[in-house]
Amino acid sequence: MAPTRWLLPEVDLQGAERLAAGVGVSTATARVLLARGYADPDAAHRFLHPSLDDLHDPFLLAGMREAVDRLYCAIARREKILLYGDYDVDGTTSVVILKKAIELAGGSASFHVPDRLKDGYGMRSEVIGQAAAEGVRLVISVDTGIRAGEVVRHARELGIDVIITDHHLPDAEIPPALAVLNPNRRDCGYPEKNICGCGVAFKLVQALFGKLDWPPAKRLRMMKSFLKLVAIATVADVVPLTGENRILVKFGLEGLRSVRNPGLRALFTTAGFAAGDSLSAPQVAFRVAPRINAAGRMANANDVIELFLTEDDGRARELAAQLDAFNRERQQAEADMVRAILEETTREPVSDAQAGLVFAGKDWHRGVAGIVASRLVDRFHRPVFVLSEEDGIVQGSGRSIPRFHLLQALESMPEIFTRFGGHRQAAGVTLTPENLPNFQQRFNAYATARLSPEDFQPELEIDAMLDFRDINDRSMNEILSLAPFGCGNPAPLFAVLGAEVAGSAVIMKEKHLRLNLRQNGHTATCKAWNFAERLPELGAGSRIDAAVTVEEDAYSLSRGYAGWALVLRDVRAA
Repeated sequence: MAPTRWLLPEVDLQGAERLAAGVGVSTATARVLLARGYADPDAAHRFLHPSLDDLHDPFLLAGMREAVDRLYCAIARREKILLYGDYDVDGTTSVVILKKAIELAGGSASFHVPDRLKDGYGMRSEVIGQAAAEGVRLVISVDTGIRAGEVVRHARELGIDVIITDHHLPDAEIPPALAVLNPNRRDCGYPEKNICGCGVAFKLVQALFGKLDWPPAKRLRMMKSFLKLVAIATVADVVPLTGENRILVKFGLEGLRSVRNPGLRALFTTAGFAAGDSLSAPQVAFRVAPRINAAGRMANANDVIELFLTEDDGRARELAAQLDAFNRERQQAEADMVRAILEETTREPVSDAQAGLVFAGKDWHRGVAGIVASRLVDRFHRPVFVLSEEDGIVQGSGRSIPRFHLLQALESMPEIFTRFGGHRQAAGVTLTPENLPNFQQRFNAYATARLSPEDFQPELEIDAMLDFRDINDRSMNEILSLAPFGCGNPAPLFAVLGAEVAGSAVIMKEKHLRLNLRQNGHTATCKAWNFAERLPELGAGSRIDAAVTVEEDAYSLSRGYAGWALVLRDVRAA
């Protein structure tokens, strides 16, 4: 694997000092804010101190007026409403918050979530037909539907109104629904283009509650309660944690410290959290979201919706345990597929001539194809599809690197697929086995024309230089206050230049390290996760450049020490 390329920032010391004085933060924090485009003190202050008052007006979404009026009318008339969701975290949480909101407003709604393995992604006409037979007159899609033009036309023929709430990229022509709520519509001026599907559903809830004769305090209380699931969905869907998403996630995570919902409580317990724990976005991403997703990947996502809707503590614990079992099964299936693919690449190594990779196997578990594709992107640093052939059909998912637009690649070859959809970084396809070699060749050719070998080299984007003289509790806690960290707002990465390894590094649990670094007469302790194999680079007295982040350290804090720690991400010779 090629060595990691460090992307060092331009240093504007005077600008950092002015911003630090204008916002009242340390110079280290100001350097990070500058690197992320917050040079204006007012913008920096808004980033550091998000407010629910800064949420955008939901009526800025094209079609919102028609959508909320029709939903309000359906509730008032006691019409049958069907929520048509998706099987991932984004889709299932969307169903839950919209169903709860409709019930709070005095209505009721049923829901349908497709089976990933039996039905695949997206809306289906037969489900709409069954809904019409049961007297449904309003269907609201959540996290799906933006490319379901034929299904929407079928619904209209059956006398059903459709409201689409989605965030995936639309076709040139949007479906002929009563209303289409999607910030990525070309004619939509909504300021935040990157909200997830649950975020769009939340905006509909926000507009609906605005029509109800509730005191402002009740409206605010209800909105905050929904933000818990919105935060989980936003983190799980890997959308940028900036702008409105930052507000939604920050307040949602704060709400998760106090959880009354039996399903959420049981889920957190199963994931190893105690009551009152403060969850971070990475903890949601790696310990909570996978358990929710596991139901849709390995079985049926209806279990997730029941988990969040039940008021029975015992049933909640039972469902949470089931999700945990599904997650372990998912982990095993994922490991088996990754192992099979890496064995293949050992026999036939990936070369620079292979800019876009498509791996396929017989009867691989399609439920984990997207996760496996993500693992392979991390390894090979290029776009990857992972596909499974079953019963004469090839299906699977792809993931990409930031420089490559996955959906545009698929749109350049639509004749290859039976179905396809997605967005810039993630997509899904269905095709026949006969078209698989064609897809592999065409996808690689498309990627080769747009990517160079330099794009396959892993990179670390450094936010700022860090001088150990600037390290203290205030500056490090300010860095942590830039959270929630995730897509679009990663934990700040600092370059410590010309440091000396002070003494011998200590190996922890056979694969981690703890070491002291000395710079400018100051010494700091660093943790280095999964770094034991790089111990030869860290001999006592070595002069190195270190890329480090700052992490919360609850273990240290509980023992009376600093509640933060420096974590080593990469090293190179000074």
